[in-house]
Amino acid sequence: MTNWKALVWFLTLTSVFMSASYTMLVPFLPMYLIEELGVANSDVNLWSGLIFSTTFLISAIMAPIWGALADKKSRKMMAIRAAVCLAISYVWGGFVSTPWELFAMRCFQGFSAGLWPACLAIMTSTAPREKMGWCLGLMQGGSTAGGVFGPLIGGVLAEIFGMRASFYLAGAALALIAVGLIVFIKEPEKREQTSSDKKKNDGGSLKLLKVPVIARMLFAAAIVQLAVMLVQPVLPLYIAELQGSMDKIVMVSGIVFSVVGVSGIFAAPMWGRLGTNIGYRWTLYLALFGGGLFGVIQAIPSEITPFVIWRFVGGIFFAGIFPAINALFAENTLPSERGRVYGLSYAAQQIGSVCGPLFGGLMATYWSNQAVVMAHGFVMILLVIVLYLKRPKNQQPGSGIEINATVEQKQ
Repeated sequence: MTNWKALVWFLTLTSVFMSASYTMLVPFLPMYLIEELGVANSDVNLWSGLIFSTTFLISAIMAPIWGALADKKSRKMMAIRAAVCLAISYVWGGFVSTPWELFAMRCFQGFSAGLWPACLAIMTSTAPREKMGWCLGLMQGGSTAGGVFGPLIGGVLAEIFGMRASFYLAGAALALIAVGLIVFIKEPEKREQTSSDKKKNDGGSLKLLKVPVIARMLFAAAIVQLAVMLVQPVLPLYIAELQGSMDKIVMVSGIVFSVVGVSGIFAAPMWGRLGTNIGYRWTLYLALFGGGLFGVIQAIPSEITPFVIWRFVGGIFFAGIFPAINALFAENTLPSERGRVYGLSYAAQQIGSVCGPLFGGLMATYWSNQAVVMAHGFVMILLVIVLYLKRPKNQQPGSGIEINATVEQKQ
C-alpha cells in the first residue's frame, strides 16, 4: 500500500481498533481489581495507581529504543511486533487471578509499546506535506472514535459476559491489526541519504532533544497526558458519586467516558485543517485553552447530566491537541528521524501517564475526586500559559517553526 490516501484510511481504521481495545479495559481497571481480583475498596486507589503507572514507566523507557530501531531497520516490522505483543498481553489479562498477576501483565504491555508511534512515522513519511494536518487529524479522529466505542463495548460486555470478555476481544482486535499490517502495509521507501543527511542524523534521539520546538512539544505532550491520566483512576468512583449509587457503574462509566470521543470524532479532522490554515502552534494554544477551560467547568455541577454535557464540549477542543503536536514534530524533523521523534513523544506521554494516576490517586485520597477532575482542567490552562510565555521570538507568521531553525530541522 503506497498510495497515501489508501494508507491514511487503513491507519485510521487501525487507530480505531487500537484505541477501542485500550479503552474497553483501562477505564474499568479499578472495578476489575475490586470485583474480579478481590482488592479491598480501601486499597483500590493504591493498586490502581501502581498498575496504571507501571505500563507507562516501562513504555517511556522502551519507546525511544523501538523508535530508533524503526528508523534504522523497519517501521512496518516494529508496528507488527507491537501489535502481536499487545494481543498476547490483552489475552493474558483475561486469565489473571491476583493483582500481582495483573501487575506482571501490565509490565509486559509496557515492554510491547510502539504501535502508535510506528503508525505515525509511516504516515508522516508518506503523506504530502500540505495534507499532513488532515491526515494526522483523521488518524486522531479514528483514535477518538475507538475511545467512543471502546468503553461502550467494554461496558456492555461486562454487564453480559463479565469484564474478562473485554480482554479477550481486545486481544482479538490487536491480532487483526497485526494481520492487516502484514498484508496491507508496504515498508516506506527510504531515500538515499547524502553525507549531509548522515551528519544531520548524528547524535540520534539526544540531538532531537536539543531542537527547541521539539523539546517544547515533548514537554507539552507529557503534561497533556498527565492531565488526562490524572482523572482516569478516580473517574468511575466520581461518576458513582454524581449518580448517587454504584448501580450499573461499569456501563454508566463507559457512556460517560465515550462522550469526549463522540465530539472528537468530528472535531479532529477540522482541527487538522485549521492547523494547515493558521499554523499548528496557534491551533495548539486554542485547543489547550478550550480543553482546560471546560475541564474546570465540568467539575462544577453536582449532577451527572451537566457533567456529561460539559465533557462533550471539552472533547471538541481536546481533539485538536495531539494532531497539532504531531504535525509540529513532522514539520521540524527529517523523514528519517520520524520513528525517533514519535518514539520520544510516546515516551514523554508515558512519563505523564506514570505521574498522572499517582498524583490523581493521592489527591483523591487526601482531598476529593472532584478536586482531581478540576485539576485536570487547570493543568492544561497552566500549560498553554507556559507555552505562550516561552514561545520563540523569531517565528514565521502562523507557524510553529522558528526562523532561525536550520534547514535540516524542517521537512
